[in-house]
Amino acid sequence: MTQNSQDYSQAPSEAGFLEQLGQRVRTMRALRGMSRKVLAKVSGISERYIAQLESGKGNVSIVLLRRVSNAMGAHLEDLIPSADLAPDWQVVRDLLRKATPGQIAQAKDALAGHGTAAHRRPSFAGIALIGLRGAGKSTLGKILAQKIGWNFVELNKEIEAQNGLSVAEIIALYGQEGFRRMEQSALGQLLARKELMVLATGGGIVSEPLTFDLILSSFYTIWLKADPEEHMARVRRQGDLRPMADDRSAMAELRNILVSREPLYARASAVVDTAGLSVDAAAARLIDTVRPVLQNEARAFGLRSVAV
Repeated sequence: MTQNSQDYSQAPSEAGFLEQLGQRVRTMRALRGMSRKVLAKVSGISERYIAQLESGKGNVSIVLLRRVSNAMGAHLEDLIPSADLAPDWQVVRDLLRKATPGQIAQAKDALAGHGTAAHRRPSFAGIALIGLRGAGKSTLGKILAQKIGWNFVELNKEIEAQNGLSVAEIIALYGQEGFRRMEQSALGQLLARKELMVLATGGGIVSEPLTFDLILSSFYTIWLKADPEEHMARVRRQGDLRPMADDRSAMAELRNILVSREPLYARASAVVDTAGLSVDAAAARLIDTVRPVLQNEARAFGLRSVAV
């Protein structure tokens, strides 16, 4: 083990591997809105070890496992058993690595049951609002829905209604993975209604690629953006500090979450910055943003024109 440790210390590529691994863990934790304290509690791993892992000082055994896979010309993930992968997964993965962007788009559409992208246009389901907690999705979403005469739906409340449990109870019983499955199911049921709506999503919906892709392809998606300090102040005014209650580094965690999610939030069709605005001013800015969209969609789909 001493020799292995010496070898590791002399291998910059392996040090870089651990740094990248730490960054991925840190980013994934932030995408899910989890503090280190929460992750430690849920995983049963010490907060100290998680901190070491995220700083690029993970256990050297991770590097040794990577050496074994490299020696066999395999990928590291091939050594990790998983019962839920299809038998041909490795073939599919290797084909995807070699595929062109166009081929990947066709494969994604085929797997989603949509046929080829050239022969479909997703049904327009309405306006979806994304962003961190405290962005104003519920408040502004209700105002917008009332203005244009559409239904207003909060996805988290839809999940609770469909499962008879609060979001906190779902996560406690089934974990993050279980909650994300229910989130995707609830979204699918909403879309099946074929009703125009203003949808307020949970802040972490961007961490689930399939669900977020469905949002982006079905709705005109708007990122409601604000400064971290405003997000925190609004959440505290609502009396809601989850998932960072009793965490002295809550503000730092919030900034980390925002930084990690920003590239995903930025995939929205439009951004409405509510920083420093009153509710009325933010609502007016949101309505101005959707006005041309509603006119274009009305022409494209033969919808009744909405006066805003």
